[in-house]
Amino acid sequence: MIVVVLSVVPPKLRGHLTRWLFEISPGVYVGKVSARVRDLLWEQIQENCGANGKAVMVYPANNEQGLEFRTRGHEWQPVDYDGLELIMRPNTTRKQQTNGERKTPRKTGWSKASRFRKFGR
Repeated sequence: MIVVVLSVVPPKLRGHLTRWLFEISPGVYVGKVSARVRDLLWEQIQENCGANGKAVMVYPANNEQGLEFRTRGHEWQPVDYDGLELIMRPNTTRKQQTNGERKTPRKTGWSKASRFRKFGR
């Protein structure tokens, strides 16, 4: 069984998916197809999704979780983490604010607590 979630896609693609899958909610398609048909459907989704289109496909797989993800047009990305596939959203705002550097520079030297202990105050 596969689940496909679409947003901001042309009606042509939605109509094509209804040939193979059931639309249970606007933009949410569910069905049971073979792996070959699933891969061909994903190719069709990628070709016809458009510049702003977003798509997510979840399907069964032989791994610990029992499923895999495919995404297109989302900032969310599937990431393999020690055998588990998780969805990660990269934090772009922090990188833009700091340009990859710390917001405040680190202070060099000893902390105030270590100075008090060192000098016996």
